[in-house]
Amino acid sequence: MDINDLRSILTVVGLLCFLAIVGWAYGKGSKKGFEEAANLPFAEHDDEGATSTASHQR
Repeated sequence: MDINDLRSILTVVGLLCFLAIVGWAYGKGSKKGFEEAANLPFAEHDDEGATSTASHQR
């Protein structure tokens, strides 16, 4: 076994990891969590002491 065999094995393992991540990201079970995360910036919070971005003037 030489370095080229190791490189080939690592390439295949990397491809399989990439395909697993893509499968997880586009799977039906992940859609709800991703939609909730996508809407987080639009959620309103009533934090005391928090300043709005409109009050900062340049």
